[in-house]
Amino acid sequence: MNISKARFVALGASVIGLGIILGTFLWLKLTPRNISAWNTPALEGLNNYGAVPEFSLVERSGKSVTLEDLRGQVWIADFIYTTCQDTCPMQSAAMTRLQEQWADKSNLKLVSFTVDPERDTPAALARYAERFKANADRWLFLTGDKEQIARLVQGGFRLSAAALTDSRSKAAVIMHSPRFVLVDRKSEIRGYYDSRESTALERLNRDIAILVGNRGSS
Repeated sequence: MNISKARFVALGASVIGLGIILGTFLWLKLTPRNISAWNTPALEGLNNYGAVPEFSLVERSGKSVTLEDLRGQVWIADFIYTTCQDTCPMQSAAMTRLQEQWADKSNLKLVSFTVDPERDTPAALARYAERFKANADRWLFLTGDKEQIARLVQGGFRLSAAALTDSRSKAAVIMHSPRFVLVDRKSEIRGYYDSRESTALERLNRDIAILVGNRGSS
């Protein structure tokens, strides 16, 4: 190898090395310090995670529903959309089981918020609710202004929701959290539970029992 070529190789190696060092520095600088938290589930069990913000949305019946309508009751929120082929049917099936398990507790409500309000009209939600035998008095399905729902999901409940497009079918796919959220009588968020995990749902049932069975706990 001649001298000029050797210098070129050495220079290239130096540039690559510098790039690696710079990339590592930026990664450490911009990444949250508690990296291990990325691999742990969201907090489970009863705690205080802040208040649900005020909202005014439309139920599948066409009636307006506000946060004030739910105050004084324990409720479980989840986030779905009617054309979802991923976690939503499983979430709604789990909500159906909760509806059956707590049928004797009239002070417990289930509330499903659509993350696709542009397509999920009250009529679409009514058809979806029928599929899961949702009791109109116990299980609400809410739609409304897109921006209000986005603020409520992300800013209020602190969960994610983002619209994507399936390149094969050109259909809208909305990535969103599959977690259930437990809210107490004072509209305070008390727990987050992954609807896909049986142990999380067991914890949810235990926490529901505490809130609906003891007014002092809420």
